[in-house]
Amino acid sequence: MPTKRTPLNLTDEERQTLQRWARRPKSSQRLARRCKIILLDEQGWTYARIGRKLDLRSQTVLKWRKRFLRSRLDGLHDEPRPGVQRTITDEQVEMVVVKTLEQKPPDATHWSTRSMAEATGISRSSVHRIWKAFGLQPHRVETFKLSTDPQFVEKVRDIVGLYMSPPDKAVVLCVDEKSQVQALDRTQPLLPMQPGQAERRTHDYVRHGTTSLFAALDIKTGVVIGECHRRHRHQEFIKFLNTVDEVVKATEPEGAEVHIVMDNYATHKTPRVRRWFQRHPEYHVHFTPTSASWLNQVERLFAELTDKRLRRGVFRSVIALEKAIRVYLNERNDNAEPFQWTANADLILDRVRRACLRISGTGH
Repeated sequence: MPTKRTPLNLTDEERQTLQRWARRPKSSQRLARRCKIILLDEQGWTYARIGRKLDLRSQTVLKWRKRFLRSRLDGLHDEPRPGVQRTITDEQVEMVVVKTLEQKPPDATHWSTRSMAEATGISRSSVHRIWKAFGLQPHRVETFKLSTDPQFVEKVRDIVGLYMSPPDKAVVLCVDEKSQVQALDRTQPLLPMQPGQAERRTHDYVRHGTTSLFAALDIKTGVVIGECHRRHRHQEFIKFLNTVDEVVKATEPEGAEVHIVMDNYATHKTPRVRRWFQRHPEYHVHFTPTSASWLNQVERLFAELTDKRLRRGVFRSVIALEKAIRVYLNERNDNAEPFQWTANADLILDRVRRACLRISGTGH
């Protein structure tokens, strides 16, 4: 007489989890197959039929059924294997982490795996694994700069408000200059990339002069108005403003307001520049806080230009450099897409607040 099977009594949550694990791409084949065993068993399939369906022996089907009855979903996972016994204690791990965070070696500014291994008496590979587990990278350093502008909060809310809720029937332009762009040529020809070998170039170079890119980024369309000038003075800035005004009048309805976001560079505040804005009352200037150029979206454009066109470029004259910049801007405008600003003012100010709290006790 056949033995009566113990019912699985799956809950709705367990059934949904099994179905998700069985079809999830990131699940291992073994886990997905075990989930299918339980789902088919619930439907009343025999062990032999499930085995034929999943290419398994009946004993294997019965094994995972018993594991599920004993431990439910946890029983479908592989049990931890013994492996090699740990040789590094928790105290040693704590010592490495504490030394890394709170101390410095006597003969260096930061720890290396070799110096930490000598100081703690464990292997370099063990130090590396501990640092990796805790996300510690003593060899790396990053820079930051907190604005000391007394109107920092007001300016952040003003500019971020323009980005996230621009005024109706108005143009918002991010304006700045990428000054002293060098036309650099290598002293010897480049060696092109080959299979298994990166492109190579000489470390030394020849300067053929500089240019400055004046740019205005329309945050709504992503279109860039750009001009190159050999000098970087208020005279060139006024010429660029006239160019911007011509483009705005040609593309926008008459009387449209223009909001300009720019930094506090002296060129932007000379008497002649101020008079230019007085003669154009439809233009409204929004200055970024001091030491906060990251608020100006055109800086993102300059970073892309440097990365995609300038850093690895070879230019034998300023004319060639300016032509390359114009070609890049034209190509970009043909497929213009605006940058997506997602951080609201409250989020930015909260991050600045946390940074201030972190450095408040450093003794600086």
